Amino acid sequence: MRVGTGFLALLSLLALLILLPFSSAQSRALDAILQDCAFKAFLRPKTGVPYDGKVPRTLTGVEVSAMRLRSGSLRTRGVERYKEFQIPIGVVEQPYVERLVLVYHNLGNWSEKFYPLPGYSYLAPVLGLMSYSGANLSASDLPELYLRASDRPILIKFPHVKPAPQGLVPKCVYFDLHGSVQFDVVLHGNVCSTVQQGHFSIVVESNAPTPAPASAVAVAADFKEGGGGNKYKVWIIVACLVGGCLLLIMLSLLVARVRRTKQGMKIQQLEWAAESNEALQMASIGGTKAPLAIGTRTRPTIENDYIP
Repeated sequence: MRVGTGFLALLSLLALLILLPFSSAQSRALDAILQDCAFKAFLRPKTGVPYDGKVPRTLTGVEVSAMRLRSGSLRTRGVERYKEFQIPIGVVEQPYVERLVLVYHNLGNWSEKFYPLPGYSYLAPVLGLMSYSGANLSASDLPELYLRASDRPILIKFPHVKPAPQGLVPKCVYFDLHGSVQFDVVLHGNVCSTVQQGHFSIVVESNAPTPAPASAVAVAADFKEGGGGNKYKVWIIVACLVGGCLLLIMLSLLVARVRRTKQGMKIQQLEWAAESNEALQMASIGGTKAPLAIGTRTRPTIENDYIP
């Protein structure tokens, strides 16, 4: 069941990447896949030790890790260093669980694909910190816990940050679980701060104009002009759309056929029940059945013998 769930989640993610722009549903599908990959890294887990997981080949370049903690230990001790994250004392989760798992994401060269930010350029990869219940380490598609720092914020120190263009000021960007985006100042040492979980990076405003969404006319023009890779992508999108439409039509016809078959069976059952309980003999007339009287009708008689 776990393998099947991960495979279906991967298929849904690939479909979203091909057919849809960025949305919270797309990022949640990615979170579900990475949660499953991270939990598979647990063989004989020790508390407070991070374990790196393996991602599918289609997500090569993405890093994922998991660390199991006691809820009380996280609240009273925090985590001095978990990859690029520094978790202080006083972090609590909702709803409460006895054990929880912190899952780390590093989207690497997939950052702009999963978290496109029009008008901005990434100076660092998108890093994520998610929390899940650690009661069942073989579970998949788990809901996230709500993680929040009360006293001091969680710090994220980015080790590899591209230099910002002259005259532009880098900004911290935060993506929450619902797709909202927030900006904040970058602290000394390429550090960003947060009070809750999510995905984080450092960006800078881009002077390049924001590309408009591709319309059907633009896609057709690009296809006519050629362009190797673009032509291949167009064919993939067209094939997916046509295949989806054909699948919907086939499913609709199948549902209609099943309904007609069920109705026909009900009518036959009613006819069989009527025939088994009938008092009159039935006779077939054309394509229908009608009751047949066995006796004959009374012959007409003259009321008197008077003949004029």
